[in-house]
Amino acid sequence: MPTLPIVEAFARNWWLLLVRGIIAVLFGLMAFMWPGLTLVTLVLLYAAYALVDGLMAIWTGVTSRSWGLLLFGILGALVGIYALFFPGITAIALLYLIAAWAFIRGLFEIATAIQMRKQISNEWALILSGIIAILFSIVLVANPGAGALAVVFVIGAFAIAFGAAMIWLAFRIKNLPKRVEHLAHT
Repeated sequence: MPTLPIVEAFARNWWLLLVRGIIAVLFGLMAFMWPGLTLVTLVLLYAAYALVDGLMAIWTGVTSRSWGLLLFGILGALVGIYALFFPGITAIALLYLIAAWAFIRGLFEIATAIQMRKQISNEWALILSGIIAILFSIVLVANPGAGALAVVFVIGAFAIAFGAAMIWLAFRIKNLPKRVEHLAHT
């Protein structure tokens, strides 16, 4: 039974999910530890996170020939680069930019999980991270004037929840290469 290229990419690169999850959790913890960050610092921290996460998604998209992941990775990297070069962006504009990115990311993760559902079990972890991303975007759009401090806490909570889901998924699919190889030979 042939396997989908994206399943193979996830199986062989499970550690990328782990790294993405760890970076997200660390980013979230920093947001809680230093809530008085200036907007410029928040923009730069977010930019670095979005850029690294986007580059990792590009890698997975290229290796899996998944146009959706590749597109998401390019979008995430562009958002990160834009935020690096224009740190004076307002809190409201950043809020909408992050909300759009999280919403699109959530849709792609849910679509990827649905695509993988026949090849792996527990794909719900990827669906959960997609739902968390979509809910996060809705919260941001519903309360745009909440203030920089509230935004820092919401972003921190999102990053920790998303990171935890990615870490869990990474360990769930760590042994998937053996199962994928076995399926490819049958």
